[in-house]
Amino acid sequence: MAANLKVVGVNLFLASTLFLASCDKQPSNVPPQSGNNAGGAVFNVKDYGASGRKSDNSQTAIQKAIDACAEAGGGMVYVPPGEYTTGRIDLRSHVRFYVEAGATIYGSRDSNDWGRGQRAILYGQDLVNVTIEGRGTVDGNAEHAQFPYTEKSDNEIQYRIDALKRDKPERMPFWKWTRPTYNIVYLRNCTDVRITGVTLMNSPVWCVHFLGCERVVVDGVYVYSSLVQGVNSDGINPNGCKDVRISNCTIVTGDDCISVKSGSSRGDPRVCENITITNCRLTSASSAVKIGSEIDADVRHVVIDNCVIRNSHRAFAFMILDGGTVSDVIVSNITIECTRHDWFWWGQGDAFYFKIAKRREDSKIGKFENIIIKDVIAHVKGSSIINGHPESPLTGIRFENIKFFMSEDPKAYFKEAVHGIEGRYFKDLTLKDVEVVWGEPSSEKWKSALYLEDVDGLTLDGFVGRQAHLDSEEPAVVLKNVAKARIRNCIAAKGTGQFLRIEGEKNKDFRLSGNDFLDAETAYGPADKAEVVITYSSANKMRK
Repeated sequence: MAANLKVVGVNLFLASTLFLASCDKQPSNVPPQSGNNAGGAVFNVKDYGASGRKSDNSQTAIQKAIDACAEAGGGMVYVPPGEYTTGRIDLRSHVRFYVEAGATIYGSRDSNDWGRGQRAILYGQDLVNVTIEGRGTVDGNAEHAQFPYTEKSDNEIQYRIDALKRDKPERMPFWKWTRPTYNIVYLRNCTDVRITGVTLMNSPVWCVHFLGCERVVVDGVYVYSSLVQGVNSDGINPNGCKDVRISNCTIVTGDDCISVKSGSSRGDPRVCENITITNCRLTSASSAVKIGSEIDADVRHVVIDNCVIRNSHRAFAFMILDGGTVSDVIVSNITIECTRHDWFWWGQGDAFYFKIAKRREDSKIGKFENIIIKDVIAHVKGSSIINGHPESPLTGIRFENIKFFMSEDPKAYFKEAVHGIEGRYFKDLTLKDVEVVWGEPSSEKWKSALYLEDVDGLTLDGFVGRQAHLDSEEPAVVLKNVAKARIRNCIAAKGTGQFLRIEGEKNKDFRLSGNDFLDAETAYGPADKAEVVITYSSANKMRK
């Protein structure tokens, strides 16, 4: 029996040794197979003439490998370690484009390598089942130059430009890309798209642009562009897309990290819907997440959850300039740290910004409906400005369980913050368990924690705050021209002068209940307006 066991053991040892030896004979540059393509054909770009040297143009070789893979019915195009310079590469259906760790694909800075039409390092139109993956890098190789501020115009910050022209401060230029310009990834009308694992960096303009795509997954991708020079280098922009999932990504960009759009610059506007952005870490010199500003068709059913925003000029921007409707959006479980970047970026170190306006004289007025923002901690430098439009009030907006920590940047040339939160033109607005904390360094421009104007239907529940400066006569909360206000469970923070000031001539039907005004010198005023407007008051604690 013992002899038999010895024979079996020897045989197992020999079998395992032969197996390991056979594994060692496999090519070292073949990537691991997985999923539906396990055992499928692999097309190595070096077999089609790519040298792996940056000084050589690999565009023709890479394209040959992709075309051969597509002609074979699909498979993997493999980019092994090395450096590859290229112009536009046309992707194909059913092709996995795999960039190995140690491989970098560079965008060519020679305009002759790009030809006519849409420019992108990785381009695709009307494709099905297209994949970009691996642990390698696609580098846009962008170049930028400084320009004097006198050459810039921008409707959003024109007041800053005009101030600079008037005051003529020294050394305040802005940056702009130099040509040629191109996206790193541009996919149009594609279905079943996956981008996973890769690093995408230094794009001259928008890094990843999806136009009219469906069933898109971007997972575990690192996107980077310079926070100083990367003007117009947005990270990921789904435009008129459906069923998009962006998750587990780190995005550091010199413009918006993620911008959801429904613009019409490339044909008829398309609805953008069913978008999820989860588990991402975002840093932007402009907005970490933007919905807009190109909103011609509807944007709806968007969830942004479980994200960390650091070192951003603005956290969230909601902007409609072209007449579409944004509805059914949830933003939740977010930590925010906003700082100020250069003067030419939109924003002021603020957490939230809403704007409805007309881009052109003939533009339509858009709508925001049913937006919920909850469970947020925000350290900011600027006011959250939340404005609707006289013809289109923000409708069904809800802020819940949010804590703002305000401080000033003494180095900032433009100091614009006035109130912690300020807004105008609402219908059915709710602020529940929202707190504003004033910190140091402070600004002499600061006034009230909350300023609201032109509201039809307000619920202010559990708000905590005071005026910015202890010696100021400003109130903690200003409500101007507000109808049907329900103010309950609010707390006047220690050092509050007057908690609530009622302004304007269109106020009516204020109901106050369960508020703690004990730390306020006065609960509300002025007396003549309050007596007329407050129709119900119960269980409020206040100084006698």
